[in-house]
Amino acid sequence: MGNALRFLCGKCFEPSAADSGSLGPHGVSSATVGVSALAHDLFQFDITSQVPEGLSNHVVSSKKAQANWYRKLVDAWRESKPPPKTPEEAARLVIQTLKRHQKADVEGLLAFYGLPLPHTLVEVAAQPPTSLPDGVKFEFHTLPVDAKAVADGDTVTVYVSTTDPRESAYVPGNVHAAAVQRSAARARRNYEQADALHQQIIDSGYRVIVHQNEEVLAKKYRIRLRGIDAPESAMPYGKEAKNELTKIVQGKSLRVLVYGEDRYGRYVGDLYCNGVFVQEMMLKKGLAWHYSAYDKRPELETWEKQARAKRVGLWASKNPEKPWEWRKDKREAR
Repeated sequence: MGNALRFLCGKCFEPSAADSGSLGPHGVSSATVGVSALAHDLFQFDITSQVPEGLSNHVVSSKKAQANWYRKLVDAWRESKPPPKTPEEAARLVIQTLKRHQKADVEGLLAFYGLPLPHTLVEVAAQPPTSLPDGVKFEFHTLPVDAKAVADGDTVTVYVSTTDPRESAYVPGNVHAAAVQRSAARARRNYEQADALHQQIIDSGYRVIVHQNEEVLAKKYRIRLRGIDAPESAMPYGKEAKNELTKIVQGKSLRVLVYGEDRYGRYVGDLYCNGVFVQEMMLKKGLAWHYSAYDKRPELETWEKQARAKRVGLWASKNPEKPWEWRKDKREAR
């Protein structure tokens, strides 16, 4: 068992403010430390043969039965290569390992750790395109995305290194000069001048970002996810949509296929994260609508219908308000 569990146990951390509203009874959330908490308890069970305190409040079977589950989970975790790293992976391992046990016990165990319940898990169908689809103007690969860069469930700010061949040819001369001067100012420890030069760079749509212990000059892009419309922040499920998109992209480098710009200056594009089509995930989790007025792709409609049928996310409501109608009402009320 050893190393895999010790590694995950060392990754335990306090939930962030963004997760504070979705804590499970074990004191964890699906977006933060549920996987680490499960790994910790399996590690402890392997030593003591004791199941965690409080579990009996969330399942229906006896402690003897619970110990049987944990023995099975210890073996399954040991055999998994690599061990689960995401809440979805951990949930699937639990569900598969305990598939012959009572539904109430399996769901109670998942809820105890703040892991996704079976009906909320989605299987990804779309594969990243090997050639550029019709209508794509260009593509780029981003630097790792900061959680604060996610504005809501369908908009994210990303940065692309100017060492990228496409970007390097378009860096304005004043931006390049300011970057060189900033480096020189920092070398002289003239941080006031360096900060002023960095502000000039930011005002021009660029930023100096530390990546892999090196400073990188990067171009800023605001991306509007093509074909979906997530609830606005002030709407029901707006916070959940933003948190889900954050969970998908945080710390990841994205592949972005750009189709154009909208009237707000955002680049409209498809996002792929580790081979996963981000819009598919948002639709299947019930945290976005298919924006059919602007995108007629039938697969988007299918994914929305699947979420509706499962009544996940915003579809748990009987009559969720459409974001575009909500925005229209707000404009007319001014």
